[in-house]
Formats: sequence, C-alpha cells, structure tokens
Amino acid sequence: MGTFFLCLMLTCLPTGVCLDPAGPSFNAGNMPLAMVLSPEGDRLVISLSGWRQQGLQVIDRHNGTVLQTIPQPSAFLGLAFSNDGQTLYASGGNEDVIYRYAWRDKQATLIDTIVLARKEPQRDGTRFPAGIALSPDGKRLFVAENLGDTLAVVDIESKSVVQRLQTETYPYAAVVSPNGEVYVSAWGGNTVSIFAPAKNGLLKERWKVTIGRHPSALLLNQSDSRLFVASGGTNSIAVVDTKTARVLTTLRDPPPAGPNQGSTPNALALSHDGSRLYVAEADNNAVAVFQLNARGRLLGRIPVEWYPTALLMSGNSLHVLNSKGKGTRANPKFPTPDVQQPDDSTDYTLGQLNGTITTLPANMKPIELAKLTARATRANNWNRTQSKGNYPPFKHVIYIIKENRTYDQVLSDLPQGDGDPSLLFFPRSVSPNGIRFASMFG
Repeated sequence: MGTFFLCLMLTCLPTGVCLDPAGPSFNAGNMPLAMVLSPEGDRLVISLSGWRQQGLQVIDRHNGTVLQTIPQPSAFLGLAFSNDGQTLYASGGNEDVIYRYAWRDKQATLIDTIVLARKEPQRDGTRFPAGIALSPDGKRLFVAENLGDTLAVVDIESKSVVQRLQTETYPYAAVVSPNGEVYVSAWGGNTVSIFAPAKNGLLKERWKVTIGRHPSALLLNQSDSRLFVASGGTNSIAVVDTKTARVLTTLRDPPPAGPNQGSTPNALALSHDGSRLYVAEADNNAVAVFQLNARGRLLGRIPVEWYPTALLMSGNSLHVLNSKGKGTRANPKFPTPDVQQPDDSTDYTLGQLNGTITTLPANMKPIELAKLTARATRANNWNRTQSKGNYPPFKHVIYIIKENRTYDQVLSDLPQGDGDPSLLFFPRSVSPNGIRFASMFG
C-alpha cells in the first residue's frame, strides 16, 4: 500500500481548496450524478447531467475505458437495473419520462420510454423524475417526481402510472425493501416518507420520519433493519429503525475546522460486513468513514476529486463518482454575446466539468486512514488558523446581484488582485460601479 498513497502534485480549485486524491481516477463525461454496477459486475453505468452532455455512459470498471456513450435529451439521477438484469431504467429529468434500455452482451440499447406526463414542446417538464427503484417482484417502478412532490407508481407492463402519493417538496431518492416498503427522501423538506403495500395492491403512507434539512441519499443495510439518510443541510446521517420508523442515532459529519456546515454529505455505501459506512462529502472532496458501533465513530476521511456524488462497493474496491472531476481551467476563448456556442463547447466553464471515477481499496487500516485524513485536512486548508474576526453590528445587508462571471472577467485590471488581464471581458470603462465597490470594500 506504500506506493498507493503517494502524494502527487496538488490540483487547486477556484474555490480555494486543492485536490489530493488517494487513488487512481478514470475520466468520465460531463457532470455525472449517479452510478450503478452492471449485472455482470465488470461495468459501471453512470448518468450524465451536465450542461454540455446528458445521457448514459458504460465504463469498464477495471481499466476505465468508456465503452458506450448514449445521449439523452435529459437525464437526472435515477438509474436501476431490473431484477433479472436484462433491462436498465434511467430517469429522463426535464423530459418527464423514464428511458428503458435492453441490456444485452454488456451493452445498453434504447427500447422505449415510459411517459410520466405529456410535455408540451419547448416547455419545461412538470414531473422531473429523479431517483427510481423497482418493486421486489419487478412489476412496479417507483419514481421520485422531483417537481411533482409525489412518488409515482408505474406498472411496467402497461407503462402507465397507477398511483401517485404525496411527499414533501422535491422528492429525490427512492429505495425499496424486500417486503415492498418504499422510502422516499424530500430534498426540499426534512422528512423521509415511508409507504407500505396495502391489501388492494397499491401503496399507502405508513409514516413520515423527520430527519433534518435537505435529506437526499438513502441506503438500507443488508438485513433491511436500518435506513441511512444523508442530510446535506445539517452535515449528518440519520440512522432509522425501519420497524419503528424512529431515528436511533445521528452521525455528525461537519468539517473539523467548523462551523457546522459545508461537508454536504450526499451519497452512501456500506462495507460488505456492514461495519463501516462510507459517506461522500461533496464539498469536502472526500469520503468520510464511520465505524457503525454504538457511537457511530468517525474513523477518518479519504481525499478524492472534486464534488463526489455517488459511491459503489464492488469486490474489494470502493468506486467514487466525482461530478466535477479534476476541476476547471482558463477559458481564453470565452463566449461573447454575439457568438453562438456549439453544444459541445468546453470554453464555457460548465462545459469543462467532466467527471471522474476514483477507485479506492475497501477496509483500510486505521493507520492508513490517519495518513489520508491528514491529506484531506491539508487539501481543505483545515490545518490553517481560522481568524475569528470582529464583525460590526450590521443592521442591513444589501445584495448586489450580477451575472455569474469569473474574477478575471470583471476585476482582473485591479492592481490589488492577482488577476490575469488577458481574460478581462468587462473593463472599468463599462463597469465603473463594480470596480469602485471592489476598490472600496474588497
């Protein structure tokens, strides 16, 4: 393991922190959000939800070769294989559909779509499917409709929605237990809805469990006795007893430098023996490792690449999907209002956000985790002294909102700053007020 954890030259981000990934990484497409393992176990399927590229990619998990790239008009989060491994379902986001693919010879081929709502041309969707899950018998598909604030129950044979159940705002992820109970997190609220099978074959609400702000990723343990819920707004993971629908404990996940915000836990995975919980910390560019004993102790953090959003345990490896990958770079050919950008342009910052997949060994020893935790600390500047500051007693705060531009595009001609004037787009002659404010208060 000695050479595996060699510290390479750090890549620094425009956020002020750096990347120091603990393992090798494969390149992927634009802004991937979700990842599933193929039935054969040697392919990773990811969902691309970027500005430049939306759809699916099939990647060899051993060598990182991209074997297929399948465009979709829209994609968001949801990916699931059928129980027999012959069909792949993918959420269609703004198109209000679920895309259905045949899985043959380790390749995906589009079959058709399951329409959740009729969408008018040139109009945005009203359902925006997010997380999806299949019933134990494989006959129903459960879809978290992110804009509909509902869980849609789809009969797969007829491709029709047979039931819709209300959730809190912006339902995000969905998981199903072997007894048919469906769990749905509410991104815009603070609850997880639990739906149980009724005698008429439909679902009925069993409970709503209060978790904390912005619940997102869901994970059931192997015995289905515990549900783990990531809460991005409170830097915590709730551990729920599925029999009583009661929160047994809360695993705290704030960055060590404080304050209690900024880790943004948003993906979960369990070790094969169920003793460790791995948590993707999107804004720490790291994976937290918790020991699932009575106290739920944080063992350490493993640095990865920019903005991890999905975790997958396979064999002796933990695969980490990093949505923003290795970061952005300068764009001297930046777009101008009078020049139309091609769809595949990387001159726009969002077009540069290609994801990566970092592969880590599972079940690292405590001494290895300690070394990696130190690297994550350095990369995130947590080892620097944080100034407390004396803040004046503000009575009012005035926000001056401008279009999202980089520092160099608007302020690189300020002599006080460390800017690159060659990237200047709005000189002081056209933005005198912005220059004045920056000079006075920056």
